[in-house]
Amino acid sequence: MPRKGENIYKRKDGRWEGRYIRSYDSEHKAKYAYVYGKTYSEVKRKLTEQRGNVQKVQPTKNKSSTYGELLDCWLHSMQLNTKESTQARYTHLIKTHIKPHLGAVQLSQLTTDVIEIFIEQQLTDGRLDNSGGLSPKTVTDILTIIKSTIEYARYKELPVICNLSKLSIKKKEKEMRVFTPSEQESLIGTLTNDMDHSKFGVLLSLYTGIRVGELCALQWEDFDLAHSKLKIRKTMQRIQDLGNGSVSKTKIVITEPKSQCSIREIPLPLFIVDVAKKFASNPKAYILTGTDQYIEPRTMQNRFKSYVKECNVEPANFHVLRHTFATRCVEVGFEVKSLSEVLGHANVNITLNRYVHSSFELKHSNMNKLASQYKPSNM
Repeated sequence: MPRKGENIYKRKDGRWEGRYIRSYDSEHKAKYAYVYGKTYSEVKRKLTEQRGNVQKVQPTKNKSSTYGELLDCWLHSMQLNTKESTQARYTHLIKTHIKPHLGAVQLSQLTTDVIEIFIEQQLTDGRLDNSGGLSPKTVTDILTIIKSTIEYARYKELPVICNLSKLSIKKKEKEMRVFTPSEQESLIGTLTNDMDHSKFGVLLSLYTGIRVGELCALQWEDFDLAHSKLKIRKTMQRIQDLGNGSVSKTKIVITEPKSQCSIREIPLPLFIVDVAKKFASNPKAYILTGTDQYIEPRTMQNRFKSYVKECNVEPANFHVLRHTFATRCVEVGFEVKSLSEVLGHANVNITLNRYVHSSFELKHSNMNKLASQYKPSNM
């Protein structure tokens, strides 16, 4: 029978439940996990195993502790506080890039110079196929992991000596691809010719700015056609299958979007509502198929590229639809705050800096407006 302090209880459904401390958050509050079983003995055995696993990944304070051990402890501590997709991303970067280079380094020897040299190497020669450096975005993600582990080590009072506060990655600003009005017209012509579920999905993205993962996760229950609106509350992506034990195995997951701001309602143009009514079916059906079977983002990317090729437009990826939507909205005078909310951004600066691209023609038109208002009287 359970003893006081064991944290083993019998549930109303007849099963037994055991609770154990899995980790602590940044405010030193315990994060609990649970095990279940048909008998008290089964749960007690499972608790003993899980508590042993937690103990195994607790960092030690001796001088011979390695950075690889710290990475394992940090990754374990993150499991309760991060999405599965984020965990998969962290695990992949740690296994393929960080551990092979820094895993054996003792914490007492992990200096700022060591990490700076490693980061520079990743930027110039970090690709696994030896074809050059990793992208600034990937290296930024790697540096974020390293900084987080160092902060975690200090919280655990481990012997770390590096200071990464001034280390950052300079990202190269690259011009975003946006469809010109004529390209957009050509694409719309292709989409509306013999339209099917997939073409409708692309057209919807062009007039709402939703991401490909959000589109693939859409079901008809997310539409309120009577009130001409769409609710974004899920996204789909392919991630590494951590439960499989192989880096090469992946799976599809459907989760909430990456931030609370991405959960949003989007007003729909009336002509989109009219088209949607022609395809709408079972509320649980995915809009890209009309059935309970989904289409994954990679497949949708390939279909989109085929549509672009069909209408003789320069190659583009799916995200260009989002860029184009934001740009057209600004060109017709869309209020930026509202546009930011439609796109699911945390603030308007993201919208202005990342997705709004003024064309040369619009700049020229605005310059002429200025000149017409303030042209010298004698000219």
